[in-house]
Amino acid sequence: MYRILVVDDEPMIRKGLQKLIGESDHSICHAETADNGVDALEKIAASRPDLLFTDIKMPKMDGLELCRQVNERFPDLPVVVISGYGDFEYARQCMSFGVKEYLLKPVTKAAVSKAVSKLIAGLEARRQTAYIPLSKTEEWLNQLQDGIWHLQPESIKTVMAGMEQYCAASMLDARMLSELTQDLAGKLADRLNARHVYPFEAPRRPAERDAAAFAWLCETAMGMMEQLRIKRKGNLKEPVEEAKAYIEKHLNRELSLEEVADKLGLSASYFSQLFKQMTGETFVQYRTKRRMEKAKLLLSMPHHKITDVSAEVGFADHPHFTKTFKKYSGLTPSEYRESLGIKG
Repeated sequence: MYRILVVDDEPMIRKGLQKLIGESDHSICHAETADNGVDALEKIAASRPDLLFTDIKMPKMDGLELCRQVNERFPDLPVVVISGYGDFEYARQCMSFGVKEYLLKPVTKAAVSKAVSKLIAGLEARRQTAYIPLSKTEEWLNQLQDGIWHLQPESIKTVMAGMEQYCAASMLDARMLSELTQDLAGKLADRLNARHVYPFEAPRRPAERDAAAFAWLCETAMGMMEQLRIKRKGNLKEPVEEAKAYIEKHLNRELSLEEVADKLGLSASYFSQLFKQMTGETFVQYRTKRRMEKAKLLLSMPHHKITDVSAEVGFADHPHFTKTFKKYSGLTPSEYRESLGIKG
């Protein structure tokens, strides 16, 4: 179903044209009206129609200026100009602003029906060819997420430029672009929140549904990146505390420095230096210490088998666990248990 906006300063003409348009095609679900160009632009920005019919001579903002601004801000919105002026100059100026049809007053039902049918056919053809594969949106989301997490504004800009070019080639109209960018922004916030490190608020919907959708999404991604930068800046302790919590949660497997650094959105080399600076231990030393401390706790519970304790603290190779535990505590796991009065 399609929505049409009729712009004319004469109430009777507006109503008559609104009725003619509604009768011309059953796929027209609603024809709204505006009495001048200023009012029309506000309505287009708030809720973009599929087609625009406008008069030329109007107060506040005439039809020519309206066409110029629509062409600049909503270039893919089809426009039909209706005028009582048969002057070629008006038609020429209108066409230079991307106007699709120029009808002379008094308009007939046949002329309106022909114009509406032609433009709707064009919209249908464009929508049938407009398609963005899910794999492509997933690719964009992954790239934007990485750019934000690693504080790389140029990477974000590169992704956005490629996205805009791809969508232009796919013939997406302004409404589709608005819906696409809004969806991507929401999913981007969800992905960043899924890291459970810093909270990100879901972005607000753009105020205008127009060709500025890409600029809005880029601004949103940059804003998220700046939020992250501010949260990290001057607070070296917080990332390290987050790292410790992550290590503690995954003591049952071989956790790499690279994985934890990526979780925090830091480079491995920087994270390694930061961790040593804040704790006085290397990542491996701290991870081993925590695994051995947990092993001691589990070994103090008689119902745990030593082989189970080995697996519980991330050692698939039991002899390696025994060797590491003795190096850390001076006793083998069995000797440690015996020192606690536990047999077996």
